[in-house]
Amino acid sequence: MLRSVRDLHGSTVSAVDGDIGSVSQAYFDDESWGVRYLVVETGNWLNERQVLVSPYAVKHTDPGSEIVHVGLSRQQVRDSPMLDTHKPVSRQHEIEYLRYYSYPTYWGGPNLWGMGAYPAYDPTGVAPDALFDTPSRPTLHANNPPPDVHLRSTDEVKGYHVKTADGSIGHVSDFIYDDTDWAIRYLVVETRNWWPGGKAVLIATHWIDEVDWVESTVSTALTRDVIKNSPAYDDSMPIDRHYEVELHQFYGKHGYWLDAGAGERVASE
Repeated sequence: MLRSVRDLHGSTVSAVDGDIGSVSQAYFDDESWGVRYLVVETGNWLNERQVLVSPYAVKHTDPGSEIVHVGLSRQQVRDSPMLDTHKPVSRQHEIEYLRYYSYPTYWGGPNLWGMGAYPAYDPTGVAPDALFDTPSRPTLHANNPPPDVHLRSTDEVKGYHVKTADGSIGHVSDFIYDDTDWAIRYLVVETRNWWPGGKAVLIATHWIDEVDWVESTVSTALTRDVIKNSPAYDDSMPIDRHYEVELHQFYGKHGYWLDAGAGERVASE
C-alpha cells in the first residue's frame, strides 16, 4: 500500500513490551530511494534520546491507527548504539547498528534490501558476523574520513525546490512510500506558490535525475508545462493502481510495478 511519510510523523512506536516514542522523521537512501530508518523521539523514558528503528523491525503500520508496531523490546532500544543527531548517519554507525540487531546489510546486493526485495529476514541460526562482509566488529576511528554515504533526512529534503528542464516548478512537500518494501515511489510537489491555480502533483522518484544537497534542489528532465497539466494529487484519497497507471500513461513512462521482481506482487494486488 502506498502511504505518506508525513502521515508517519507523530505516530507512536509500539514495542513488544510498551511504547518507545514517536516518529519524527525518516532517513532514506538517495540512490535507491529506500526508507532505511525511522527516527524515533523516545521522550522522558530515555531522556529525550533519539533512536533509529529499521524497517526490518516493523511488523505492521495500520493505516489510520497512528501506531507503528515493532518486534523490539524497550531494553533492546535502550541498549542500542547512540545516535548523534547533529551529524549525518555514517556507514560506520550503520554497521554498528545493524550488527547490534543482527540485521543484514542492505547495500552490496542486487535488490532494494541487498539480497532481498523486502526488509524481511530470518534471524534464527544466523551469526551476526555472517551478515556482513567483514569477519569481525569494525573499529570506529573518528579521525578517518567517512565513506560515501547517501542517507538523507525527509525533513531535510522537504522544501527543496524542484527544477525542470525549463525552470522551477515548485517544492517537495511530502514523500509517498510503499509500506511493503519501504521504497519511496513519489515526491509530492507543491506548485501553488509558483503559478496561479497551482496544485499538488506527484513525480516518480525514477524520473528524478539529481538531488543537489548544496543547492537544495531536485532536478527532473520533465518540463514545466507537462507537470502543470499532469493529474492532480489529492492527499485525502488513497493512491490506487488506477491512478498510478493514469499518471504514468500521461507522462508516457514505464510503471515500476512492471519491472522484474515486482510483477508477481503487483499481479496479486
